[in-house]
Amino acid sequence: MSEPDDQRLYFLLQRAAHRLRTSADRRCLAAAGVTTAQLGALFAVRDEPGVTQQGLAGTLGLRESAVTGLVGRLTAAGLLARRPHPREHRAVVLELTDAGTAALDAAAPEIDRFNAELRALLGDDGFAGTAAALRRLAYGEA
Repeated sequence: MSEPDDQRLYFLLQRAAHRLRTSADRRCLAAAGVTTAQLGALFAVRDEPGVTQQGLAGTLGLRESAVTGLVGRLTAAGLLARRPHPREHRAVVLELTDAGTAALDAAAPEIDRFNAELRALLGDDGFAGTAAALRRLAYGEA
């Protein structure tokens, strides 16, 4: 027979994710002027130089229409730049600007504090195990 908490796991994951995202957004906005979704895009562009919007959508697991809006906001804020793709005339390459790099740098201490708080809550082994399990779930490695 399953425990009552087993039946609520999905609900608890959703609830925890919402609370964590809300808290992280508030903290990252205060520290760097960007949300966690925007940080995710900036990290992805930094980590994959020359990525297109289509590639960014795949990396973030979002629809291209959502990424178009996200990239538009980041470009308007001066955090990303669009450049013509060297081989595909209809595509653009996304590049991190100096301001985008500065936003990542400004957010880093807050991200470190956030992770330290989670590590304190879960313990080192729990943190590593939870991160591994979530990675498997997120990327279909389960």
